[in-house]
Amino acid sequence: MSTPMQLDPAMRAYVEFSQRFAPPDSSLAARRASFLRACRACTPPAPEGWQISDRQVGDIAIRLYRPAANAPAGGWPTLLYLHGGGWDLGNLDSHDWFVYALMQRLQMAFVAVDYRLAPEHPYPAPQQDAQQVWQALQQGSVDASLSRTQLLVGGDSAGGTLAAGLCMRLRQEQQTMPVGQLLVYPVLTATTHWPSSSEFANAPLMTNAGLALSLSRYLSRAEDYQDPCALPLEAAHFHGLPPAFVGVAECDPLRDQGLAFATALSAAGIATRTLTGRGMLHSSLRGFGIPVVEQFYDQMAIWLQQQIES
Repeated sequence: MSTPMQLDPAMRAYVEFSQRFAPPDSSLAARRASFLRACRACTPPAPEGWQISDRQVGDIAIRLYRPAANAPAGGWPTLLYLHGGGWDLGNLDSHDWFVYALMQRLQMAFVAVDYRLAPEHPYPAPQQDAQQVWQALQQGSVDASLSRTQLLVGGDSAGGTLAAGLCMRLRQEQQTMPVGQLLVYPVLTATTHWPSSSEFANAPLMTNAGLALSLSRYLSRAEDYQDPCALPLEAAHFHGLPPAFVGVAECDPLRDQGLAFATALSAAGIATRTLTGRGMLHSSLRGFGIPVVEQFYDQMAIWLQQQIES
């Protein structure tokens, strides 16, 4: 797919809107500014009945979103959220929209992490930041209203990679696992032999060439490409990992590697929910109001609620 003309009209309109925010040049500063503008343009108002505050965990900025109501016994179940943006774009202000969509559907807390970005800080720096906040959540030092045990990790795109990689890291170090991992169109391997990699090599909003460039900024050493904590589909086995939600977009070069990861988890006995967003593109969860996007969020929320209740 090389143009958006084959897309559903609503998805095509979303692509055209997003393309208005193309950066004026290829500099990192221009790309970061344009990405932030595009994300903010799609961000709805914050839902009412929530408290949102910026905090610090050491040198790492975080944003806490929690219901204004009194916390339940044991504290609010909490999702550690890692934003997308190819590991070199995005911050706390770029991805409120993702959390807001879940806030509209759930009563739980969310902690977003302003992890260090590549290329200034390549792997494993972003993952180290995520792990530091994960440890703070377990220790109860982020906020007294949060549960120390009902903790999940998740993210979209590059953030999904970081979330899955963090679970691999915790398994490797024999640390306490999240009760679930929410992975939305994550990058899980650098290999491109997948049918979707060919079929959607030049899809709107995500191309193979763009992905390879992002990976080269994030992974600065050749050995990183075989490190399952960096690219989780490179793992020798998939036992001992948390239950997973793996959501992919149908018209995304990453689709088939996400489905392969879900299959590997299931084969290892990991409870796995797989969802393919029909007609969706990579990054199209910013397309609020499009029925398939809203249904995708509904299914994420149902899965999160199930993990909390179990």
